[in-house]
Amino acid sequence: MLPKSRIVNLPVYQPGKPAEEVRKELGLEEVIKLASNENPYGCSPRARAAIEAEFANITQYPDGSSAELTEVLAEHLGVKREQIIFGCGSDEVIALICRAFLLPGDETVMADQTFSVYDTNSQIEGATIIEVPLQGGTHDLEGMLAKVGEKTKIVWICNPNNPTGTIVSDNALRSFLDRVPDHVLVVIDEAYAEYVIDETYTNGISLLSKYPNVIVLRTFSKIYGLASLRIGYGVGQPEVIQLINRVREPFNTSRFGQAAAKASIADQKFVKECREKNAEGIQYLSAEFDRLGLDYFPAHGNFMMVKVNQPGGEVFQAIMKLGIIVRSGFGKYPDYIRVTVGTKEQNVKFIAALEQVLNKDQVQV
Repeated sequence: MLPKSRIVNLPVYQPGKPAEEVRKELGLEEVIKLASNENPYGCSPRARAAIEAEFANITQYPDGSSAELTEVLAEHLGVKREQIIFGCGSDEVIALICRAFLLPGDETVMADQTFSVYDTNSQIEGATIIEVPLQGGTHDLEGMLAKVGEKTKIVWICNPNNPTGTIVSDNALRSFLDRVPDHVLVVIDEAYAEYVIDETYTNGISLLSKYPNVIVLRTFSKIYGLASLRIGYGVGQPEVIQLINRVREPFNTSRFGQAAAKASIADQKFVKECREKNAEGIQYLSAEFDRLGLDYFPAHGNFMMVKVNQPGGEVFQAIMKLGIIVRSGFGKYPDYIRVTVGTKEQNVKFIAALEQVLNKDQVQV
């Protein structure tokens, strides 16, 4: 068998370790997973009820156009139905964008420490990856603009950025977009947008009327708590969405996902409560990191990236033995770990485990 030569050395995406697997391996009574930025408060009760109602239709294909969900979401966002495309998580929308626009030899610009799916899917299509180093954990928009040329097809901006959790301001983003050539598609990934409380943050949807070369990505996996149902979406100009739809597989979202997402939109009270609890968690973790003398990036999503001053992989292993799963392995930041903001109880247990590990003369692995 002869695969595409450009995929042979691609790294396989490594998801966070399942809590139950770790619990069995280590013989622990409890394991708390704070690795994948899932919502520790679950999903809206309305979403749960919608999922249960869909069991009656389990033998039927989903609506291939997600018509009802599209109508509800369009009204919620204040856009036209033709501006929305759904995917099996926003990951699939990223893959579809690459499939629709990138050819071998095209260039695509992104940060050097950001969501890895941009890089992977661009490589699959044979594009040349141009990475621009983060500045203080934040996208260097001026540096990225300097790398945009005639061969550039797509620029990726993760806002808030995963894994650092930082944001670019409204002013900086608009200044950048004012100078990006019209032929370049700018993808603004806002998977964690609903968590942001900073007043300088841009709601990317508001940019679409002025910048026709922008597409905004969002998901129901994070604050809405529907990660297992894999449903995300992109919002852009109708002509851009139409092109991406041409390479979308039919029935790419499930009946359960569509029903749950539709019900979730109607429960913004749940979203607000999760946002407020998350902000309290960030405040607590920030204070504890300060107490421990640890540097960290300002957090705007539902996770924090903290410098542990030791190899992050070793700290990850040591904390996992104490029943807490976090994330490590960030190439540009080898002495950092990323932790999901959990419930108050989970955050307290994480800090206790981290402090126990860091107080040892040397991390035991």
